Amino acid sequence: MQVRDYLKIEKATNLSRSEVGRLGSAVIFVVIVMIYTGNKFAHIEQSYLLVAAAVIGAYMAINIGANDVANNVGPAVGSFAISLTGAIVIAAIFEAAGAIIAGGEVVGTVKKGIIDPATINDPNVFVWVMMGALMGAAIWLNAATWLGAPVSTTHSIVGGVMGAGIAAAGWDIVNWDSMGKIALSWVVSPVTGGIIAAAFLFALKRMVFFKPDPVTAAERVVPVMIGIMAWAFTTYLCLKGFGKIVKIGFPTALMVGFVVAAITWVIVTPMIRRAAPNLSADRDGVNRLFTLPLIFSAALLSFAHGANDVANAVGPLAGVVDVLTEGDGGAKVAIPIWVMVIGALGISVGLALFGPKLIRTVGTEITELDRARAFCIALSAAITVIVASQLGMPISSTHVALGAVFGVGFLREFLEQRMSRVVEKVLATHEGEPDFEKTEEVLRTFQNAPPEDKRRLLDELKKMGPEAVISAAQRKELRKALKRQLVKRTALLKIVSAWIITVPVSALLAAMFYFALRGIMLP
Repeated sequence: MQVRDYLKIEKATNLSRSEVGRLGSAVIFVVIVMIYTGNKFAHIEQSYLLVAAAVIGAYMAINIGANDVANNVGPAVGSFAISLTGAIVIAAIFEAAGAIIAGGEVVGTVKKGIIDPATINDPNVFVWVMMGALMGAAIWLNAATWLGAPVSTTHSIVGGVMGAGIAAAGWDIVNWDSMGKIALSWVVSPVTGGIIAAAFLFALKRMVFFKPDPVTAAERVVPVMIGIMAWAFTTYLCLKGFGKIVKIGFPTALMVGFVVAAITWVIVTPMIRRAAPNLSADRDGVNRLFTLPLIFSAALLSFAHGANDVANAVGPLAGVVDVLTEGDGGAKVAIPIWVMVIGALGISVGLALFGPKLIRTVGTEITELDRARAFCIALSAAITVIVASQLGMPISSTHVALGAVFGVGFLREFLEQRMSRVVEKVLATHEGEPDFEKTEEVLRTFQNAPPEDKRRLLDELKKMGPEAVISAAQRKELRKALKRQLVKRTALLKIVSAWIITVPVSALLAAMFYFALRGIMLP
């Protein structure tokens, strides 16, 4: 056996051991949940159902951590503002804190009013519906994570509840108006997130990166941008993070956000002024100014995500606990602290064990991100969720964040192609004999240059005079060379396809699990 063959086998073996280790750790967490729930509710007649629901809830929480949290930290990792390990640690801590501290005393077990629980009169059927919904959503999230497709966990559980509800009581149980709003959000969420992120990035380019001295321009602009981020995140946390602890109205949240933004601007402005002389006078120098804001945004997004999305894992579980212990099962159910802890720890475990794959997808595999672009993405996510929450639209933070990533990438493509057309016009204005090789070399340098260098290269092209003239056929060839796709179309197709099928696939799986449970439980 040759050495390289041995190394390939050793690498494959190490990969297998790593996968087994992650799976084993996840199984250990689920077993701990099983043992705890079994001991706590040993006196309940149908304790086995409660244990099974707790296990499924823990499995769902692990898959939420593996898939959904990537949207909060992926851009920061992709822009190298923070390491992958650091992002996982920050996200795990703040996801758990958000779930336990601000996860809410009351949550709707029937998410977003998708089905009418009054239609299900039998408590046992209600339990089977909730368990089927959790299992269907969890299996789909697991498959999506394996495929490397970030999807909405909220839409997954919505599809699960809908499918299991239809299986239990027919099509009339579904609130189709709510489903129509959710379907509309599949388009509105990513488009809105993309437009807002692209608008902020374009403003940064015009006011900072396209200036002769970008660092000096950044001294004026970046504190304002960071102040806007402080306003957005404070308002976001008031409404979506702490809103379940202390009721805060929208005008009050806006005012609190404005005060925090003003304080942030006052603090940040002299800090950036002191840091500016030590920065390189280029794009990299400006990007360093966004490092700390990106770390804070990753932490705050994780906190808000834990506060809101933990219900996707443990909301149905809370309904099962209520039915089996109190015999109620209404639309609103208080979540016991031990159930919240299962959801919080499950999300953190899933993130630590299986999150890196999706973090890399969001951060590096869609489009190239630097810290300024990642900053615009985080800011867009917070603002879009604020606006949507006030309009009453059931949007997905996953769709918003990924739409922002795509928006940034497509803006870059647009600006690249517009600059390429400028180059063609420059070439077309000259006369004389062509020197195609020299022109091609200059244009390829232009293609890969950062934005602040493009104007300098254009000036050089103008100075080339007759040497810069090329034929129409050669211009066509150069146009193809300059037209770069800065957003990976394969990633776009995969993610959008996964979004479209999330609700129907989760619904189908949930219906199958409901019928399986019903067949097992009925005499």
